[in-house]
Amino acid sequence: MQTDAEARIRERVHTVSGGEVAGILVAVFWAILVSFLAVALARLAQTLKATTKLVADVTDQAVPLLADASSAVRSAQTQIDRVDAIASDVQEVTSNASALSTTVASTFGGPLVKVAAFGYGVRRALGRKDGEPAKAPRRTVIVGRTVPAARREKRNRGKRD
Repeated sequence: MQTDAEARIRERVHTVSGGEVAGILVAVFWAILVSFLAVALARLAQTLKATTKLVADVTDQAVPLLADASSAVRSAQTQIDRVDAIASDVQEVTSNASALSTTVASTFGGPLVKVAAFGYGVRRALGRKDGEPAKAPRRTVIVGRTVPAARREKRNRGKRD
């Protein structure tokens, strides 16, 4: 009937209870969960490595740019200082020119006006015909405007006739 080998196999076969099945299911679930977490952590590690490399590259490029910007700001400040000095010099020259202009006007203004008036009087005296009295020029004012002499004569001719 049964051989010793078959009997030994039957002894080894063990029936599995419901608690053992539940334990195996929990163990498999935990194994799957740990696998997903391991994959997520591996991807997170790759992302952190890439981010670290990106930050290092940005830092390597930003440092020279900041140095260039700093030198540009220093150069601009130097130029602004120069322009400020030039502006103050121009202001001083302007005030000196104004003072010079005032001095020249007060020194030569009076005598030059007198010379010009004398020259005008001499021209008028020489330009007059002998025995003819000097005429003062007439001005016609129309609503706040002075009419030129040529137009005034045309208007007066029509009134005289």
